[in-house]
Amino acid sequence: MKKERHILLLFPHPDDETFGAAGTVLMHKRKHGTKVTCATLTSGEMGRNLGNPPVANRETLPIVRRQEFERACEIMEIDELLHLGYRDKTLEFEDIQEVASHLKEVIEKVNPTLVISFYPGLSIHPDHDATGEAVVEAMKQIPEAERPTLHTKAIAAHSVKEIGEPDIVHDIDELMDQKLKAIDAHESQMQEVSAITKQKLSEGDEDTEAWIRYEEFWTYEF
Repeated sequence: MKKERHILLLFPHPDDETFGAAGTVLMHKRKHGTKVTCATLTSGEMGRNLGNPPVANRETLPIVRRQEFERACEIMEIDELLHLGYRDKTLEFEDIQEVASHLKEVIEKVNPTLVISFYPGLSIHPDHDATGEAVVEAMKQIPEAERPTLHTKAIAAHSVKEIGEPDIVHDIDELMDQKLKAIDAHESQMQEVSAITKQKLSEGDEDTEAWIRYEEFWTYEF
């Protein structure tokens, strides 16, 4: 694992950072003491779940999800949180150049050596793809000599067919329990997912273990 001075996570929803990079962040923190900033573009206010029993209603969900995001990031030992103020499930309708300009400002202010986000077009959710597209466009506007490395998450089933195997795979075996705790912090959205995941892990399900244990990234080539 290359030593990084500062990592910036750029994801659209609270919980994307946890599923996508919790173990990777913790590895960087433990091995190198890397500073980490996590930016969420939205508060996840359109999330389909409210908890069971409910921990939020439609009016309070954005507040609850911000609190869950903060708890998860604390478990992930993240140093700085940013809320960028976009509306959930509408990122695909935003002007891509305006969002890219905003993200460029964020990147330049944070001044990371590594950015982690979604791979545009291969990330299932419209908000995921729109975020990845805006991040790529923002990075293109930064002079090459000043541009941080971009690691991307591609989670569509056909990703490997489209772009090949990931060039970075982190085995977070020793950090799986902490990653599961961070997932649990997103209580309103993840109670059922977390319960099923833990049950399958206890049964020795290899696919579930691989899903949690191996964090894969593609280095984006400009």
